[in-house]
Amino acid sequence: MDFQLTDEQQMIRDAVREFAQNEIAPVAAKFDERSEFPVETVRKAGELGFMGVEVPEEYGGAGLDSICHAIVMEEISAADGAHGTIVSVNNSLYGVPLLAFGTHEQKLKFLKPVASGEINGAYGLTEPQSGSDAQAMRSRAILSADRSHYVLNGKKAWITSAPVAKYIVFFAKTVSVDGESRQPSAFIIDTEEAGFNRGKSEPKLGIRASATCEIELTDYKCPVENRLGEEGEGFRIAMTVLDVGRVGIAAQALGIAQAAYDAAVAYSREREAFGSPIGSFQAIQGKLADMKCRIDASRLLTYQAAWNKMQCVKNGGRNTLNGSVAKLYASETAMFVTHQALQIHGGMGYSKELPLERYFRDAKITEIYEGTSEIQRMVIGRLITGLR
Repeated sequence: MDFQLTDEQQMIRDAVREFAQNEIAPVAAKFDERSEFPVETVRKAGELGFMGVEVPEEYGGAGLDSICHAIVMEEISAADGAHGTIVSVNNSLYGVPLLAFGTHEQKLKFLKPVASGEINGAYGLTEPQSGSDAQAMRSRAILSADRSHYVLNGKKAWITSAPVAKYIVFFAKTVSVDGESRQPSAFIIDTEEAGFNRGKSEPKLGIRASATCEIELTDYKCPVENRLGEEGEGFRIAMTVLDVGRVGIAAQALGIAQAAYDAAVAYSREREAFGSPIGSFQAIQGKLADMKCRIDASRLLTYQAAWNKMQCVKNGGRNTLNGSVAKLYASETAMFVTHQALQIHGGMGYSKELPLERYFRDAKITEIYEGTSEIQRMVIGRLITGLR
């Protein structure tokens, strides 16, 4: 077993860390406070290949492996969780379905400009009445009489990057001529076409620089050639995407946890109480020890899931179990570590003068999106028992 990064992976880590700490970290608080999408740094990330890490160069990406993807997510999220979310959507939620199920023509038209960072993509699965229960979606797609296009109607909620996205992968149940609802299908939506509307933007607790809003399609005409995969294949596409995306969210949670831990260690050495650095007190040392153990375990689980994802690509199969385990443990570690780090900082941790309170707010979403912790436990339990 080799736990060392390759020379290429280490080079990527150094490059993304330098970018994240020099370009993102200094402006993160400003964009968080304003709830403003960070256009400039996102474009720079695209120029460096971070918006399409695993996408082949032919389609605008960097052509790197899944470990590099985890590295990019961890390092960018350590600087700012919101930037990590933006990068995750382009790479995983939007990039994966296009890469795995798109035709060559679709990849050139819809994936290449997103993977290169020229424009943004988004993923429209969640609806107001159906979060974890994706099968309960109400969005509908009806094939036209001449079979040239689908007419789409439906509303989606909590769509990350939707306020700025040019293209969105949209899921809707296909409907037969007699009105019978069938399985979901996936469609590539151009947000500049008639029938597409953006709703209210969400005022979020954390990842505030990541733009999120509702979207609604009203008699939107989607050309048949813009359907992604086969008709009725939408649920398979959606679950495949989430398998991959959960590895990215695990890496995001890991980055947030690492940043909070590093800040806590530094503060424990500097802050004095009763004549000694607080890091010399056993109570503080115990907190730091627990944080260190959970972060190291999260990193091993996350990188194992990333490695296993590559094996699934080579040999077929799903990365469901590894992805869910990594996402569950790393996200709960992020909440645990940011909580303890804030406690170590005391009143200063509660102040916006330091980034600790932002780490704490950003960490929470990792336990919710792309499958809540409760859903992860359900998925893991079913897979290890074979029972539903």
